[in-house]
Amino acid sequence: MKQYQFQLEFQVRDYECDMQGHVNNAVYLNYLEHCRHEFIKQFGLDFSELVRRGISLVVIRVEMDYKYSLRSGEKFMIGVILERVSPLRYRFIQDIYLLPEKKLVLKARITGTGVNAKGRPQLPEEISSALDKIF
Repeated sequence: MKQYQFQLEFQVRDYECDMQGHVNNAVYLNYLEHCRHEFIKQFGLDFSELVRRGISLVVIRVEMDYKYSLRSGEKFMIGVILERVSPLRYRFIQDIYLLPEKKLVLKARITGTGVNAKGRPQLPEEISSALDKIF
């Protein structure tokens, strides 16, 4: 496993599974998003508070490679590495591992940016300075 900046553990719930008993492929996006929100809280950034103030952090690209299917009741961990792509873009490298085996389940690269009230790319100063603390 890589050296992650943040890790979060979960357990698969029954209702997240499809008819074959596997976690539905779209549910993995929810897992990844929740983990990213928990990660940014470490830096004093609360996603829902940012939205209330008119600051939108948006996903502009998602790449996911499925390696193994999780099933109901299984425990897993998501690891996060954040990297800056450009002055306006950042990327979350996120991997999901089955626990306790640490078997790779999914590899993801989520690219995002911020947008202002007009929908134009902009990272507010507080977000840029929070990201600078990471880098």
